[in-house]
Amino acid sequence: MSETVVEADRQPPADGQIPVVVIAGPTATGKSTLAVDLADALHGTVVNADSIQVYRDLRVLTARPSPAEEARVPHRLYGVLDGDDRCSAGAWCDMALAEIGLARAQGRLPIVVGGTGLYLRALVEGLNAIPAIPDETRRATIELRETLGTAGLFEQLERWDPKTARRIDPHNPQRVMRAWEVMVATGRPLADWQDEPASGPPADVAFQIFCLMPPRDTLYAGCDDRFAAMVADGAVDEVRRVIDLGLPPDAPVHKAIGFAELAACLTGLVTLSDAIAAGQGATRRYAKRQRTWFRHQLPTVGGSVHSSYVVQEKYSKRLLSEFLSKIRNCH
Repeated sequence: MSETVVEADRQPPADGQIPVVVIAGPTATGKSTLAVDLADALHGTVVNADSIQVYRDLRVLTARPSPAEEARVPHRLYGVLDGDDRCSAGAWCDMALAEIGLARAQGRLPIVVGGTGLYLRALVEGLNAIPAIPDETRRATIELRETLGTAGLFEQLERWDPKTARRIDPHNPQRVMRAWEVMVATGRPLADWQDEPASGPPADVAFQIFCLMPPRDTLYAGCDDRFAAMVADGAVDEVRRVIDLGLPPDAPVHKAIGFAELAACLTGLVTLSDAIAAGQGATRRYAKRQRTWFRHQLPTVGGSVHSSYVVQEKYSKRLLSEFLSKIRNCH
């Protein structure tokens, strides 16, 4: 066992369970490249678990696999939605399970890859039965946040739902708005819904999880380098094309990391160099949140998870043989 790929825990999959590999971790750690290399070697299908890469309009800015990578092995759930379509964890999970079943029917190994922790947890642990939020409630929440700011909305949340407020990052606008809209729409705190037993994972699936968690300095340097490369590869033009679509301000595709910063450059509010610096900062903050989430929330072995590994560096080709060995030994 190397010091880079650390086995967290392991149990043998049950008879008849479908093996599924999961590649998780923060952004800019090489997850997509690893998934393609594994799929190429193991006759696999790559299934996207990134909540923004499901949208078709921002291939470069969301670091979707390149056309050459997508041609090399089958890729599923990339660029399948319009920029103003809504995609919940439940909706994604249904699509992912369908793609997993199709891959196995074709004799291929499903390889789920992405950094959206809530999607991955929904897949391997099941979902809480939180009702769908009406569109009018969601719009009203967005308007309230625009009026009060994230800090002001969080103060209101602390007043009306202190239980959930204690659990979330007060500086994360999406988490604050989610807690508020659930409380308004259902009359119950989000924390209460989260405390209810989940629906449970599919009984016929056995997950093997690899989480890429390089040191913080390496992670942040990778974030900076990749954002600069995105701009060089045409991210600004992508953002311009999305703006020209005239989508609603709350369209999910607008939440892509770096979109707001590059949009500000296009409207003349900042220079391109300042936009790049701001986009790099936003990417580092996002990676920090992901790193914290995976450090504390990574699904543990038990139920549908039969093995889990933490990989203490970015992916590189020299690690491929070790990944392949661990996967083949389990399956």
